[in-house]
Amino acid sequence: MNRRAFLCGLTLGTLSAPLAAEAQQAGKMYRIGLLGPVRAEQAEPYIAVFRHRMREHGWIEGKHFALEIRMAEGKPERLPDLAGELVRSKVAVIVAWSTPAITAAKNASATIPIVMASGADPVGAGLVTSLSRPGGSITGVSQLEGEVSRKYLQLVREVVPRLSRIGVLIDPSNRGDLITLGAIRATSKTMGLKAEAVGARNLAEIDSAFVSLKNHRVEAVIVSSSGVNYVNRKRIVELVAKSRLPALYGVADFAKDGGLMSYGADLLDLTRKAVDYVDKILKGAKPSDLPVEQPTKFELVINLKTAKALGLTIPQSLLIGADEVIE
Repeated sequence: MNRRAFLCGLTLGTLSAPLAAEAQQAGKMYRIGLLGPVRAEQAEPYIAVFRHRMREHGWIEGKHFALEIRMAEGKPERLPDLAGELVRSKVAVIVAWSTPAITAAKNASATIPIVMASGADPVGAGLVTSLSRPGGSITGVSQLEGEVSRKYLQLVREVVPRLSRIGVLIDPSNRGDLITLGAIRATSKTMGLKAEAVGARNLAEIDSAFVSLKNHRVEAVIVSSSGVNYVNRKRIVELVAKSRLPALYGVADFAKDGGLMSYGADLLDLTRKAVDYVDKILKGAKPSDLPVEQPTKFELVINLKTAKALGLTIPQSLLIGADEVIE
């Protein structure tokens, strides 16, 4: 461990110890709700990071807090009911992944603090007033997917230089996806590209969406990081491979599961930052006083095995700049 990491850990432990001791003496147990669109097993790495970061802040599970975990299993229509369950469980704070989950939590309670662990554009989605002054009961971290749309298109065009028509797979019921699509369409016009959107709200619609992509004769596809797409990512990667389309995804797990490329915010890092907000709120801070944080860490993952299967040559400049290259 380097000196900076040691001092940082020492400082966090020292500052949080009095709070932990006070909570233990008072017998105070905070219930923390975790709400997301994916399957429980898919959420496990993020929940593990959540628990670890809480320990770093001096919070001990079972003594100072208990987790109430609700995952929608790839069915975003379940999120409102799950959010309602958390409210009835009298949680002190709700941590939500994805715009639909954040929206469901907001609709379920106007008073319980809500921490965003990801969200495409919280201002555009009407979740917060502004990033610097969120107002209300919501704060946390944003993925900024809409703002990185230009990067999505630039990356795909570097791999497919003659690209003229690109498909975009979204969940049309996801407000965050619609914001991202709008940004992609605006950017594609400036680059002389035609963006064809296809929507899917479940696995059956994903299969149909790829028939539509074929009919639109797209030359590549961007796959949004919606909960529906994430839950069904292995099927999506399989369908992309059968279609022999170069594809870019918003989450690294797609590329690790065989997708060609992924680019986006590090979701594990965003989860760690979300815990920092929880820590402050449990210590008495108001969500309205905590600015929404934008991601600073983005990951580019390239799967060379998939590139070779598609007969594509990845430019050396991309390989050098990649955070991970899968061979």
